[in-house]
Amino acid sequence: MGKNKLIGPFLKWVGGKRQLMPAITKLMPTEYSTYYEPFIGGGAVLFHHQPSLAVINDFNKELINVYEVIKNRPEELIQDLKTHKNESAYFYQLRLLDRQEGFEKMSEIKKASRVIYLNKTCFNGLYRVNSAGEFNSPFGRYKNPNIVNEITIRAVSKYLNDNKISILNKDFEEAVKGAKKGDFVYFDPPYDPVSKSSSFTGYVQGGFGDEEQIRLRDLCVSLDNKGVDFLLSNSATPFIKDLYKDFNVKIVKATRQINSNASKRGEVNEVLIRNYGSNQK
Repeated sequence: MGKNKLIGPFLKWVGGKRQLMPAITKLMPTEYSTYYEPFIGGGAVLFHHQPSLAVINDFNKELINVYEVIKNRPEELIQDLKTHKNESAYFYQLRLLDRQEGFEKMSEIKKASRVIYLNKTCFNGLYRVNSAGEFNSPFGRYKNPNIVNEITIRAVSKYLNDNKISILNKDFEEAVKGAKKGDFVYFDPPYDPVSKSSSFTGYVQGGFGDEEQIRLRDLCVSLDNKGVDFLLSNSATPFIKDLYKDFNVKIVKATRQINSNASKRGEVNEVLIRNYGSNQK
């Protein structure tokens, strides 16, 4: 079955993989049983490859709710998105909701609609939460943000329904419990910060520090022992390169636009790490 070109990310997510897609695609195995992606984020890799059997996961409950609403109630979501206003006061009113009593009682549709609206209208399209898990990016002042992307929402909904895609909201280790030989896992974790000031691990409540990076490496070792192929992207820091020195590490260049400091945007080295193939690839 050919790929549907209308399917693509419905959110702009930190560390989105669209520009690294050629390098990722070149290194991905051509055949596998089940595709796993424990840090789904905006889903660029999933939507580019469109596997028919997949397990996707994210620790971010609000994000996973958006995937579930798009899968199960796309038309209601589209209708709700049409009610939003691209105004500063309205934006901050909506942003405040997760700090107020009653937020948990909001409907799944309203919550999903809120996430998409804030993502499309916030500064730099940067989904960022504070230590309490509250969305804290400022208003972006865009003239015509694409708040209601009906075509993408419908195409993604159809893909999620026409194929066997499990959507989870768990820890990354739990998410790959079922992976066996012949399956493929793509890891796109919160990146190890190149400098502590550039840390964008804040989009998962509680952050993702060195201990989590080590736990992820240990999981990769265990998957490797089970004969499961994995590909992992991260920043090319000495810490990460050392953690994965026993695997195939390929340095790739990426342009990163999402940084609060404009002088820090630009070309950076990232790594694609895998446990199959040769280093020459």
